[in-house]
Amino acid sequence: MIIRGKVIKYGDDINTDVIFPGRYLAITEAEEMAKHAMEDLDPDFLKKVKERNILVAGKNFGCGSSREQAAICLKYAGVKAIVARSFARIFFRNAINQGIPIVESPKAIEFINDGDEIEIDLERGEIKNLSTGKTFSFKPLPAFIRDIINAGGLVESMKKRLSKS
Repeated sequence: MIIRGKVIKYGDDINTDVIFPGRYLAITEAEEMAKHAMEDLDPDFLKKVKERNILVAGKNFGCGSSREQAAICLKYAGVKAIVARSFARIFFRNAINQGIPIVESPKAIEFINDGDEIEIDLERGEIKNLSTGKTFSFKPLPAFIRDIINAGGLVESMKKRLSKS
């Protein structure tokens, strides 16, 4: 699976309260959640994500509470993938459950800038910065995780599995 897009870059410690503000927790429709993605950090996020749909961030992306809404709102806002120096573990799994490709690559973060175009090969474990020509390796996600992502998330993956049995 190869993902290609332009980058929106943020810093360290982007927490789930910033990704999806707590004042909207009563919202249950994913499309409505998406309207509030990152609004406290970046009021122009929804405009940006239409053209730049890969998030790149520093360390500890998704720290804070375990709210699933943070991953849901990013998915429905149009985020194709997230590359970070590191992720909070619960956000990492919530993103996979939603079908969002997650890549940890400390080295790539140093050489990817806001607006760069990148290509991520999840199977080979490579990020190519098409704007600079630099290539970076990362530990590929296991096949069963890639299967969940390819299916569109955990629920869709399970539906697929059950229909085959």
